[in-house]
Amino acid sequence: MIYVIDHNDSFTHNVVHQFALFDKVECDNYDKVRENKIKQASTIIFSPGPGNPKDYPITSKIYKKYKGKKRIIGICLGFQHILFCEGARIIEQKKIYHGYQSNIKVINNKSLFQKGKLFKVGRYHSLKLKEPFKSDNFEITMRCITSKVAMAFENNKDKIYGFQFHPESFLTINGNLLIKKILSA
Repeated sequence: MIYVIDHNDSFTHNVVHQFALFDKVECDNYDKVRENKIKQASTIIFSPGPGNPKDYPITSKIYKKYKGKKRIIGICLGFQHILFCEGARIIEQKKIYHGYQSNIKVINNKSLFQKGKLFKVGRYHSLKLKEPFKSDNFEITMRCITSKVAMAFENNKDKIYGFQFHPESFLTINGNLLIKKILSA
């Protein structure tokens, strides 16, 4: 079972529908998380959402408790939240990407995806990872071709993955392929 933690985002139920193609999905708001559902889940999803990761201390506690024990996937705010919990700084971008399609490229040999592979993805974010960023076992694996902003990370040791973009967006070509690959890792 996949447990989606909703950060009050209009995209969350699109995320739920996409992941439901691969497994049973349960979803609760971040401030109404059910511990018994987390324990049953094989995967925890941190959804997109408004604001900054520091606005969601409950999600931080969940991440710290289940890191290395459950597969964790972060999308947009969820991506930022995981990195924030790993000591990263999350900052405002000069350009806001809401409903914007970008070309991104796999830049890392350690990725589950082939180095050099290109994807068209849907972006909806005003914040980004401040680099450089270093953390044990975390590798930035995809970047925007134009802005060079980090668009994905992988921690294959602890089974933690993140997308700054929205794999469930109609602007993301082959979003289901991306999800299927992460869920099978």
